[in-house]
Amino acid sequence: MNKAVIALGTNMGDKIGNLNLALRAISRLPNVRIIAGSKVYETDPVGLTKQSNFYNAVVLVETTVSPLNLLGSCLGIEAAMGRIRREENGPRIIDLDLLLYENYKCESFELTLPHPRMLERSFVLKPLSDIFPSGRAMGLQFSVQLKELGEKGVRITDYELIIPEQGEML
Repeated sequence: MNKAVIALGTNMGDKIGNLNLALRAISRLPNVRIIAGSKVYETDPVGLTKQSNFYNAVVLVETTVSPLNLLGSCLGIEAAMGRIRREENGPRIIDLDLLLYENYKCESFELTLPHPRMLERSFVLKPLSDIFPSGRAMGLQFSVQLKELGEKGVRITDYELIIPEQGEML
């Protein structure tokens, strides 16, 4: 089994419902088990700023699925939930990004791991620090970047992720 980290984000419709629906879909993937989740954060949009705030979180999974197949499953969940990519950094019903995959690094057209921009985004690093309070995740040190970026534009919410049991139908 390998561990991987998936980031979740949404800024359309029922945001907490979107996050939990995506989690249920991830939990139903064969050979993927969610083992931890961060708190849910409300974050200011980055890039295209004239849109609703986002809800962001990350989950840690155990899997035997290859990184490329795990990414494909995440893209399939996005499509099934109605994600349409109209503009870069635009509004989205769900965004699932594969951030890290244990003992695996790559840079290709399809997939780059660790995620190429994760160290530039406090909305990724703050939730990541919930799961990895040491500031180190799967060989990647991120505590310095989180300290430099600060938590401006990232606010904790009262919402919690509902992490279903593997294959649980909610």
